[in-house]
Amino acid sequence: MATYMSTCDARMVGKRALIGVTRVTSRGAVIRQMFGTIAAIDAQSVEIELEGADAGKTIRLPCEQGSLKDAGPGDYLLWETGEILSDPDFVGAWTLHEAA
Repeated sequence: MATYMSTCDARMVGKRALIGVTRVTSRGAVIRQMFGTIAAIDAQSVEIELEGADAGKTIRLPCEQGSLKDAGPGDYLLWETGEILSDPDFVGAWTLHEAA
């Protein structure tokens, strides 16, 4: 498995990622799990074309050191949808704070 020095490494394009996004609002936090293929990446953001239950959607997230990490081999269960993703290249997590 490759080791990437930065979350925003262009060599990640085309790789699959399982991501978790926590959106924090004044009403509380909502956690979503989703997966897809990294479509574009630059110094500011990573764009992921979603698959599975979110197929056809795209999400753009900020590039932050350590947000994406090499995934271990195996099956990953998305508890919200019941989907199983086998052997993704990366796993990642973001916490986004929305304005009140």
